[in-house]
Amino acid sequence: MARDDEHGKLVAVSVFADLVGQDEAVETLRQAAASAARIVAGTATGNGAMTHAWIFTGPPGSGRSVAARALAAALQCEREGTGCGECHGCHTVLGGTHADVRFVVPEGLSIGVGEMRALVLRAGTAPSGGRWQAVVVEDADRLTEAAGNALLKAIEEPPPRTVFLLCTPSTHPDDISVTIRSRCRVVPLRQPPAEAVAEVLVRRDGIAPDVAAWAAAAAQGHVGRAKRLAGDAEARGRRDAVLAVPRRLTGVGACFDAASALIEAAEAESAAAVTENDTTERAALEQALGAGGTGRGAAGAMRGAAGQLKDLERRQKSRATRSQRDALDRALVDLAGFYRDVLVTKLRAPVPVVHRDTAALSAAAAEKWTPESTLRRLEAVLACRDAIEQNVKPKIAVEAMMLNLWKG
Repeated sequence: MARDDEHGKLVAVSVFADLVGQDEAVETLRQAAASAARIVAGTATGNGAMTHAWIFTGPPGSGRSVAARALAAALQCEREGTGCGECHGCHTVLGGTHADVRFVVPEGLSIGVGEMRALVLRAGTAPSGGRWQAVVVEDADRLTEAAGNALLKAIEEPPPRTVFLLCTPSTHPDDISVTIRSRCRVVPLRQPPAEAVAEVLVRRDGIAPDVAAWAAAAAQGHVGRAKRLAGDAEARGRRDAVLAVPRRLTGVGACFDAASALIEAAEAESAAAVTENDTTERAALEQALGAGGTGRGAAGAMRGAAGQLKDLERRQKSRATRSQRDALDRALVDLAGFYRDVLVTKLRAPVPVVHRDTAALSAAAAEKWTPESTLRRLEAVLACRDAIEQNVKPKIAVEAMMLNLWKG
């Protein structure tokens, strides 16, 4: 819902409202939802816009999971698939509580075959609401080979009224298998312009226009990151520390110090994000297993629960690793933005800098560095991101990057 400034009333907002700067994709999804509603009503004729499997691709922050969730909501919309945003179907999907919509969000580094088989089996049942069963797989590029094969079988022989919505960075074979991609309709998303991101922050989150404009530019089109920068002083502090890295690289020792600081900051950010959830999960499991009870039976139950507790610890450790890598990647994106600003300034390119608050520093660096050395530094940051994605130990990858940034 959003407030109508003129009348002070709450008015409905479409489920597609937060899909920023993606007009073509929104139109495609609207047509698909309308086609799906006709299928449910039994009035569909010919080949409509709806299909049983979709892939949403685009850079981080482009809204891949937002698009998938919005389509899932529109499919369950009770108003002829319009995605009205106010009916029970739309609300429950967007809130993650709809009985016929399953969300697969990897907590660790990969999505395993056991989880995927269970979801495919559940998706094969008839929808309880008489509309659609939907499986939304965020970060489908993290499917293991076996999990991908389980998903492929379901996509090749789709149950009626079941739709699979996959989110991946690209359709490259390293991200999603060619066989899965060939059986899906691809919806490419682009990095939304800063102006569109700022508008969402003002409209949806009530952020002041000047703060929203700064955060949207600094986040490089990533809506979630922009929201954090606008409202979280600690997030702004971490960004400031990252943008100070180029000035700190005065020698080999400084490079290793900067690498350690970057890794430690990512670990601290991750710990703050997952510790409370981990504690709550463990307490809930222990209570379910009879912790705190008395007598021989309670003690025996807790001894038998060691395997379940160990499995929980394994999942939490994997989630913490993923969270650390995500935090580190956000820092590397900020750092890459700085070197991009130096290159833009050096070449006098007709595009705005990303980090306007450090424009003086990037301009000073542009006076000292050649375009070639600046490009090598930018490539070093991007190579570090790739190395970590390929499971190189973050400490080794970041140390190598720092040395390359210093040498230029």
